[in-house]
Amino acid sequence: MRKLLYYIPLILVFVSCGEYTKVLKSRDTEYKFQYAKKAYDNKKFVQAYTILEDLITPLRGGPHGEEALFLLAMSYYENKDYLNSAVYFKTYYNRYPKGKFAELARFYSGYGYYLDSPDPQLDQSNTVKAIEELQGFLDYFPKSDRVTIAQNAMFEMQDKLTLKELQNAQLYYNLGNFIGNNYEAAIITSQNAIKEYPYSKYKEDFELLILKSKFQEAKQSVDERQADRYRDVVDEYFSFINNYPDSKHKDEVETIYKIASKHASL
Repeated sequence: MRKLLYYIPLILVFVSCGEYTKVLKSRDTEYKFQYAKKAYDNKKFVQAYTILEDLITPLRGGPHGEEALFLLAMSYYENKDYLNSAVYFKTYYNRYPKGKFAELARFYSGYGYYLDSPDPQLDQSNTVKAIEELQGFLDYFPKSDRVTIAQNAMFEMQDKLTLKELQNAQLYYNLGNFIGNNYEAAIITSQNAIKEYPYSKYKEDFELLILKSKFQEAKQSVDERQADRYRDVVDEYFSFINNYPDSKHKDEVETIYKIASKHASL
């Protein structure tokens, strides 16, 4: 009896595999579609998308075409293959812009890219795609119950893009005058980031980098340009301190101001 109980799961596995092989070889699209749906419901996502890949063309235009395409995208999504899922979600909402699953397709297309978004120091192409897709979702479905989820994901990814720019600006600052004026590059990178992400939580960090970079430029400037550059530092100081009167960097910026104001008045 114990041996029989031990073999029952193995028997079920072999039966299941045998049926799956039979489905793959079958030319009965209805049979294959129903099996794919059952596989999806049973969380056998690889089986589901393998079968559905072969059904998309023959089912297109028929009663199951729309559902099959959406299930294919969802099978990839549930299997954490977000890049392939996005391809089919976009195919779905372009083919069926007012379809039954259009809202979900637009949402999951963007949210999959969000889940696949890498750390800030890596390439952020998928982060940008996520923002674009989720913005499209918000534009088309502003009253969806997933709006807050999409917005929060977008805010998080914008912060990630901003952090990458901050890391770039900090790198320029650290390089100083190594093979060129990297302080100017730090300033430009920071200013552009502030324009693009005016409400970022890193805005103070960018403004501090601008102040420090201008200070370093002034210190290392030729005599005839030094006073003007220190005056620019003083202006930057007042802008910073007005925006962040209680900044944790207050001691540092006050030191910069004392030096800059002394030289600016010469």
